[in-house]
Amino acid sequence: MIELDDFSVGFGAGTALRGATLTIRKGDRLGIVGESGSGKTMLALCLMGMAPDSAQLSGRLSIDGRDMAGASEAQWQVLRARRIAMIFQEPMAALNPLRRVGDTVMEPMRVHEGLSRGAAHKRALALFEEVGIPEPVDRMRQFPHELSGGQRQRVLIALALACDPVMLIADEPTTALDANVALRITELLVRLARERGMALVFITHDLAAVARTTQDIVVMYGGDMVERGATADVLAAPMHPYTRGLLAARPDPTVPARNADGTRRRLPSLPGSVPPLNALPQGCRFAGRCPVELAHCATRRPATRLVADNRQAACHLLEEQAR
Repeated sequence: MIELDDFSVGFGAGTALRGATLTIRKGDRLGIVGESGSGKTMLALCLMGMAPDSAQLSGRLSIDGRDMAGASEAQWQVLRARRIAMIFQEPMAALNPLRRVGDTVMEPMRVHEGLSRGAAHKRALALFEEVGIPEPVDRMRQFPHELSGGQRQRVLIALALACDPVMLIADEPTTALDANVALRITELLVRLARERGMALVFITHDLAAVARTTQDIVVMYGGDMVERGATADVLAAPMHPYTRGLLAARPDPTVPARNADGTRRRLPSLPGSVPPLNALPQGCRFAGRCPVELAHCATRRPATRLVADNRQAACHLLEEQAR
């Protein structure tokens, strides 16, 4: 369905996405992880044709075999909703507070498919039932503030499915939800992807959620794809220092919360934070924070190496080990 080849997004002197190369096929379930500022949402917006007007795009973005990197807004509108749909972050911001949620879900059906109000209402009601919204007839008439956080998230999923897309992008769909609701939302997304034969791109900070939701994973940092492969393999044996740092920072329920002297145990953390776009290193973006940094890491970009079957990573340490 989608191919990215050396695709980059720049803003003046800064680069938000650098040399992204990726293939997504129908039925794939792909996870994208990384800290805030790593380029995850920018990648999703580009796949929807919604990059900011000030963005400078280069490289190839192909959808269904057609190059869309320079496509017009009218060309993108043909693809949105029918081919590719997106669940945006924060349901309260994504839903119109002045419209009943049923009308919001019906709108793309009427605009893109020309359905009558009665036909759109019938399909929206079926979608509410499919995504597990209780008492769907009553919920259709309610406003976003009258629903719980989990119900609002399900409304956004129903909205994304309104025109039967073949790929769904979920951008942080479990943000601000409690653990039980987040679990049910991820289970719902997997079920829908399987039943509909739909590709799923799942963007998250939650490594546990990506482990139970996706088949493959891409780890991003500073606009670079630093590691990719089967989700289970990457999480079990990460090859890039950044991926190892992310995994080390996860709480481990098997480790006591306090040290032997009674002090509270602190989780390992990566020093510093993702630098701004105009201050990223020219070489490896992780230079300056990496615990095993080499002398040339900050000035020379590492090549992406095929390390094992379907495992890729971009790190100078892998080059040294190969030598």
